[in-house]
Amino acid sequence: MDNLFSVIVFIAFYVYLAYSLQVIAEKTGTENSWFAWVPILNLYLMCKIADKPGWWIILFLIPLVNIVVFIIVGMKIAELRGKPNWLGIVWIIPVVGLIVPGYLAFAD
Repeated sequence: MDNLFSVIVFIAFYVYLAYSLQVIAEKTGTENSWFAWVPILNLYLMCKIADKPGWWIILFLIPLVNIVVFIIVGMKIAELRGKPNWLGIVWIIPVVGLIVPGYLAFAD
């Protein structure tokens, strides 16, 4: 029963995060916003939203480097949405990181 609950919670968070990224892509005019729903392609989409080269997804796969790259990409995405760039830093903090994508996607 615990496993079923965990799977349901995981799916709910995945849907929320993917939909938030898709909305951010649409609001920034980035093509192929549906990439948000596909693992690895969602990292590519984040790079494209942030105007970074697509090969940066390789940097997401390197431990510790991925944290720095995620902050850089997150800061740029926040700037493009007209929000303070420090949101890219707090995006990596557990729990808060679940709020930031929704804020960037749905706040005007």
